[in-house]
Amino acid sequence: MLLGAIGDDFTGSGDLANTLVKQGMATTLYSGIPTSPAAEEIEAGVIALKTRSVPVDQAVTASLAALDWLRAQGCRQFLFKYCSTFDSTPQGNIGPVADALADALGVDRALVCPAFPETGRTIYMGHLFVGDVLLSESGMQDHPLTPMTDPDLRRWLALQSASEVGHLPLPTLRAGKDAIAERLDAEASAGRRLIVADTVADDDLILLGRAAAEHRLITGGSGIALGLPENFRAAGLLSGTAGDWTPQHDGRGAVLSGSCSRATRGQIANHQGPARQVTPDEVIAEDFAVGALADWAVAQDGLPLIYSSDDPEDVSAAQRKHDRDRLAAAFDGMFADLARDLAARGFTRLVTAGGETSGAVVEGLGADRLTVGPQIDPGVPMLRARPDLTLALKSGNFGGADFFAKADAMLRGER
Repeated sequence: MLLGAIGDDFTGSGDLANTLVKQGMATTLYSGIPTSPAAEEIEAGVIALKTRSVPVDQAVTASLAALDWLRAQGCRQFLFKYCSTFDSTPQGNIGPVADALADALGVDRALVCPAFPETGRTIYMGHLFVGDVLLSESGMQDHPLTPMTDPDLRRWLALQSASEVGHLPLPTLRAGKDAIAERLDAEASAGRRLIVADTVADDDLILLGRAAAEHRLITGGSGIALGLPENFRAAGLLSGTAGDWTPQHDGRGAVLSGSCSRATRGQIANHQGPARQVTPDEVIAEDFAVGALADWAVAQDGLPLIYSSDDPEDVSAAQRKHDRDRLAAAFDGMFADLARDLAARGFTRLVTAGGETSGAVVEGLGADRLTVGPQIDPGVPMLRARPDLTLALKSGNFGGADFFAKADAMLRGER
C-alpha cells in the first residue's frame, strides 16, 4: 500500500476513495480499522471512521490506531480527510487529530485544504466559500451538530490546534513548486505547522498535490487527492488496475436520509416516490418498532424514502426536548437496524443521505470493506458492500435535485 487515508466519516471517505480511483489508484474503502493485513494489490487504503462528532480524545485515539495499521501496510504518505465544509466546532476534532498525526509522524508541516471546486467549495485568503457565498452564509451556520459561523479557516483552526496556523496564498501557489516550498519552509520555521492552502480550481489542487509529493502528512477534503496519484505514477509505482464495476440489476432499492442539509431537504421535496418521515417523538417512544418501517417499505411501489431530515429550527427544538446525544443515538440505531432489515428482505440497493446516517447504515450492515465504483454525482461514488448489496453514501450537501432516483438507477445499471 502506498497511500493511507483516515476519514472522519463514511460519506467523505467514499468521496476520497472515488477521487483516488478516478485518478488511477487501486483503492479499497474500509469501514473501521481492519483486523487483518491488506491485499498486496491495494495501492490506496481509506479507513472510514466515525469521529467527526465524538469527544476529542476518542477521535484522536481512533485516528492514531488507524495510522498504526496503515503504517504496518507500508504506506509512504498519509492523508487525514475531513469535510469540504470543514464541519467542526471550536472544540472540534480536526485540529487535535491533525496535531496528533503530525506528532506521531514527526513532521513539521501539514497542508490544510478542504477545497472541492467541482462542488463549489473554494478557499481564498484563508476563507472557505460555498459557491459564491462565505461558508458562514451558506446554510452551514445552521448545522445542528457543527454550525460553521466563521469562514476564516486560519482563525477557526487556531481555536482547535496546539500550534499557530499558517497560510499559503493563492498567488504563491500559482507561482510554482519552488515558491510553494519556500513559503511552506518559512511557515514551518515560524512554528506554524498546520498551513491553510488557498485553492479555487482543480488545477490549483493538482499543483498543490504535486508540490506535496514528499510530504508525509496532508489534510483536507477529497480534492487534495487530485494531484497525489500522479506522484506515484511518475515513480512507476501504480499498476493501472483501478475501477472494475458490475451493476446490481436485481432486487429493490430504498432511500434512507438523516441529513438536515439544505440540499438534502430539497432532494426530499423533489422525490417522486413514496415517502415516510420518522419524527423525534416517534423514534424516542418505547414502543417504536423498526420492523414496521421495513414493512411499510416492502409494501410500496417505486423507490421508498424513509427520512428523519427536518428544518434546522425543528431539529434544534427536538434536541432541546429529548437531549441531542440521546436523539442522535436513537436515529443512528434506527437507520442501522432498518438497513439490516431491508437487506434481509431482498433490498439490494440502498441510497443514504448524511454522514452520520451513512456511517450507521454501514455499521448496521457489518460491511467492513467496500469496492469503489463509478461516480454518481461529484463526491458520491457507487459502492459494493457484498455480492448482493450496493450502496450510494451521500454527504448531506452533495447531489442534484433528482439524486435519489438517479443513484438508484445508476446502481442497477440503467443510467
